[in-house]
Amino acid sequence: MNLSILTKFFVAAVLCVNSGIDVLAKPPHLPVLEQGGSTSFAKLQDTLKIAEAFSDNMVLQREKPVTIWGRAAAGQTIMVQFAGQQKTTVADVAGKWEVVLAPLQASSTPQNLTVQSTSTLTLKNILVGDVWLCSGQSNMEYPLDRKLKKYTAPKKGIDEAEQELTTPKPDGIRYLYVEKNLNKIPVLPTKGWTDGNDTLVRYISAIGYFFAKDIYEKTKVPIGIISSSWGGTRIEQWQPDWSYAQSEIFKDSAITPNFKIDGMHPGQMYRGLIEPLIPFTIKGVLWYQGESNAMVEDQKTYPAKFELFVNTWRKLFKDNDLPFYYVQVAPHLYTSRKDAKKHSATLLPEFWEAQTKCLSIKNTGMVVTTDLVDELSNIHPSYKWTVGRRLALWALEKDYHIEQKEISGPVYAGMRKNRESIFISFSHHGTKLMSNNGSDTLSCFEIAGRDGKFVPAKATTDGDIVIVYADGLKKPKYVRFAWNETAQPNLVNSEGLPAVPFRTDRFDEEYFLSK
Repeated sequence: MNLSILTKFFVAAVLCVNSGIDVLAKPPHLPVLEQGGSTSFAKLQDTLKIAEAFSDNMVLQREKPVTIWGRAAAGQTIMVQFAGQQKTTVADVAGKWEVVLAPLQASSTPQNLTVQSTSTLTLKNILVGDVWLCSGQSNMEYPLDRKLKKYTAPKKGIDEAEQELTTPKPDGIRYLYVEKNLNKIPVLPTKGWTDGNDTLVRYISAIGYFFAKDIYEKTKVPIGIISSSWGGTRIEQWQPDWSYAQSEIFKDSAITPNFKIDGMHPGQMYRGLIEPLIPFTIKGVLWYQGESNAMVEDQKTYPAKFELFVNTWRKLFKDNDLPFYYVQVAPHLYTSRKDAKKHSATLLPEFWEAQTKCLSIKNTGMVVTTDLVDELSNIHPSYKWTVGRRLALWALEKDYHIEQKEISGPVYAGMRKNRESIFISFSHHGTKLMSNNGSDTLSCFEIAGRDGKFVPAKATTDGDIVIVYADGLKKPKYVRFAWNETAQPNLVNSEGLPAVPFRTDRFDEEYFLSK
C-alpha cells in the first residue's frame, strides 16, 4: 500500500479518537448525506460536504464557539475560513470532519464562509447574530400564512400575520425551515436558509416570526429563526430515547428494546428534525407544546419530562444555561374530545399547574394565553403575534439586558386570611393589578372553607393585592383562580399580561420542581 495513504489513514484514526465529543454517551450527530436524497458511500468519499444546517443566507451565533461540520473522504485535510479565522482539521475514518470557530462578534455585513479540501465550498451572504430554535407541536408550527393550514381568522382587531405577508422584510432576519419529513434521517430535511422576502417565509412559525421581528426592531442584532415543529406530537417524541434510560425517574421504563414512555415510543421527531442540527450553535429555544400530553392526562409526569427534555437539549447544544421560553397551552374544551378517557373540566388547569411548576428550572420563562382564544372549540387560536411578543419580553430582559416594565403576568406569591376574606399577593404585578375589560370585579375566582367545597367568589383589586370573598362564607381557607378549561379571566397587570392560573389548596413545599 502507498505510504502516503497509510499515513493519512493513521492521522485520521488518531483524530477520530482524540476529537470525539461525548454528549450523554451519544455521538453529537449522525453522518451528513447529500441534501435531497441518499448518496452512495463511494460518492461521499469523493465529495466535500457541509451539513444541511449551513447554507447561503444563514445567521451564525455570536459570542459563543461555533461548530461547523460535514463530510469528506477519510484522511482529507479540511480548511474552514470565516471572518478572519482559519481552522484546519482532518476527516476521520468515517469521513466526518468538524471545526470550532472562536466566538464571533455580531455583524450585519454579509460575509462568505469557505470550506476547502480537494474542492471548495463557498457559502455567501452570512450574518452573525443570535439564532433561536422554535419547536413543539401545531401551535408552534402554525405558519405565518394561516391559510396554508386553513386556520380561522382572528375575530378581534387586525390580522397582523396576514399584513406581514405583503410587507418588505428586513435583511437582518433569516429563516431555516425544517420540513416535516422523517424519511431523510439522518439528513436534515430543509432547503436551507432564506431571508424574509422568499416565499418560504409563509411556512415559518408565526410565533418565531413575530418574536424575531420584535427582537430585531429593539436590538438591531441579526436574528436567525430555525422553525422545526410537528403538529400533534408529544414531548417524548422530541426527546432522544436513550436519555430516558439515563434518568433516575424513567430508567425503569426504558430497560427493554423498543420501549415506551406512557404508551409512546420516544425520539421520532428528535431523530429526524433535531439530531441533524446538533451541535449547531444557538442562542436559545422557544417551545410551544403540551396539548397532546394533556390529552393523555399527563399532568403528573409532564414536569419531570420537561425537566429531562430541557437538561438533555442543553447538553446536546453545549450550553447548560441555554434559555428555554415556553407557552402555556390555551383554554380548550378537552371535555368535548373523543379521547380514550373522558376528561374532567379541571384537567386543563391541572396541566397549566404542571407547566407552571417548570418555571423552577433555571433560565426558563412562560407565556400565558388565557386571553387569546376566540372559540374554546378551536385548539389553534389566532393572535400568534401576541404570543411571539410575549416571548420576546423574556428574551429582551434576560438575554439582551433591556429592562422591561414586566415580562410575565401576575404569579401567585402568597395569601393571608381574615374572618371573611382572603388577600392574595402576586409577583409580576406591575404598577398595579387590574381587569382587562374595565370591570371593577375580577372573574374566575373561587373560594372554599375548611370543607374544601368551592363556590364562586367575588374578587377586587387593591393595588398589588386581590381581595377574594363570598357572601355568607365565614373563615375562608382556599382560593382557586381560572380552575376550569373554559376560564378566560380578566385579571392582568398594568402591562396587560394575564395572570397565571393557580390554586392554594395544593400550593405547598412540594409544588415546585427542585432546582
